[in-house]
Amino acid sequence: QVNLDVQHFLPEEISVKTADGYIVVEGKHEEKKDDHGFVSRSFTRRYALPEGTHPETVESKLSSDGVLTITAPKKVSDVSKAERPVPIAKTGPVRKEIKDRTVPDEPKEEEK
Repeated sequence: QVNLDVQHFLPEEISVKTADGYIVVEGKHEEKKDDHGFVSRSFTRRYALPEGTHPETVESKLSSDGVLTITAPKKVSDVSKAERPVPIAKTGPVRKEIKDRTVPDEPKEEEK
């Protein structure tokens, strides 16, 4: 997870993308006039994707106070094929009476 302070940029001035095993964050706004003249800001940040992370799982969120949070969940390892016992937890009663749900045998045809 990465947190970036991007409060000087509007949401539409920020982009997050994945490319060639990296997360690339860019921010740029055109010249704006302030008390001392004109200001132009831009930045580019590149972060290597952690090993075992799929690029399509990367997510980004922008908070109302200008913090961009990028998360890259790691891939869940393959399900183990090894046998393991599953414990049975004891609980209170589910029903007072459980009816027998077995299917009765069908009558057999007599042989002639």
